[in-house]
Amino acid sequence: MQLTSSAFVDNGMIPVKYTCQGQDINPDLIIEGIAENTKSLALIMDDPDAPIGTWVHWVVFDIPVIGRIEENTIPGKQGKNTAGRLNYHGPCPPSGTHRYFFKIYALDSFLDLDKYATKAELESSMQGHILDQAQLVGLYKKK
Repeated sequence: MQLTSSAFVDNGMIPVKYTCQGQDINPDLIIEGIAENTKSLALIMDDPDAPIGTWVHWVVFDIPVIGRIEENTIPGKQGKNTAGRLNYHGPCPPSGTHRYFFKIYALDSFLDLDKYATKAELESSMQGHILDQAQLVGLYKKK
């Protein structure tokens, strides 16, 4: 499976539009090579370079099997990010350049999770159901 975006390349800079300094909307994500038996997809976007430890920006699960997540869309059920919100929270590093990991998972089932599920709860629920996974890394430094 492969995850790409038309907005930025792997390990490239994320455009301002998708950050706290822009429109704060999610970039489009293109998912290719999804396993044939996939029933749903799950997505986690996080920043391991945050001063408090990994900052979770977006948690989405029970995404239908689709080849593209359009920009500024909610493709499935949203879980809770580190800010305590149920939405996409774009890159907004306090200092320096941070890495933002967009991780997509192909699952053999839908997940019985409530809309306030955290990244940890999603990861726990996915155990034994992951058919494949891919990631895309974007970089951002405040202007």
